[in-house]
Amino acid sequence: MRRTVLLFCWIASQAIFLGAQLQPPAPADSAQAAASTTGEIAPSRPVSWKHLPPDILRDQKNIWLFPVQLAKGKHWKPALGVLATTAALVALDPHDTPYFRRTSSFNGFNKAFSGRNTILSMAIFPASFYVAGLARKDTYAEHTALLVGESVADTEILATVMKDVSRRVRPSDISPNGNFADTWTEARGSVLGAYSSFPSGHTIEAFSIATIFAERYRKHRWVPWVSYGLASLVGFSRIPLQAHFPSDVFVGAALGYFISRDVVLAGGRH
Repeated sequence: MRRTVLLFCWIASQAIFLGAQLQPPAPADSAQAAASTTGEIAPSRPVSWKHLPPDILRDQKNIWLFPVQLAKGKHWKPALGVLATTAALVALDPHDTPYFRRTSSFNGFNKAFSGRNTILSMAIFPASFYVAGLARKDTYAEHTALLVGESVADTEILATVMKDVSRRVRPSDISPNGNFADTWTEARGSVLGAYSSFPSGHTIEAFSIATIFAERYRKHRWVPWVSYGLASLVGFSRIPLQAHFPSDVFVGAALGYFISRDVVLAGGRH
């Protein structure tokens, strides 16, 4: 317990430190410079606590109407790529998932990246980053943290609905000699999809957070590497923990990335 508290204190301190070190991107022209005294590029949609609920509702409309965009012939290439990769991983799930049931090689890793540790870390870091922005009067950092909150809300709403519909059994709920191929619509139903595996909620949240930071601070070349690297560790951790199949993790990563980049940050909010 003491180690866990120290870990979370360290995460908060790192968020505050980074909030003090990272600089917002310089505006491209004088018009943009006049729009903000902090160097923030003025977005077409304002970012604030007041605008957060209507922004989430607007995002949800765009997310659920995405099939309409496909019907108009838009976004076919990435959509087909995600679908094809997902289908391939689903076909491989019965063959690769049992390995993680048998091995003890990831015991130490599983303790460090437990479900509780990762979810608390993903909550503490953006919150601490927001506090650092307030302390420094850095509106760009404050807006970044608010956009993280918007993105997490968007992706978790989608993930919850998908879980309730798919009701895929978690690997941990399958007996050692059970059928890892027959997993769909077999999980117990719940309002928040707590017993369903598809997609990975931890992963969709991790990649939604990572994408906001990677896009907003892409001027710093190391930020995307660190952001997506940590998100990938969170996603992978769900597999040896037997909380998810690899296909669940992949879909969570893809949705977290595309929703943050193409919905939340759309319209000049990068």
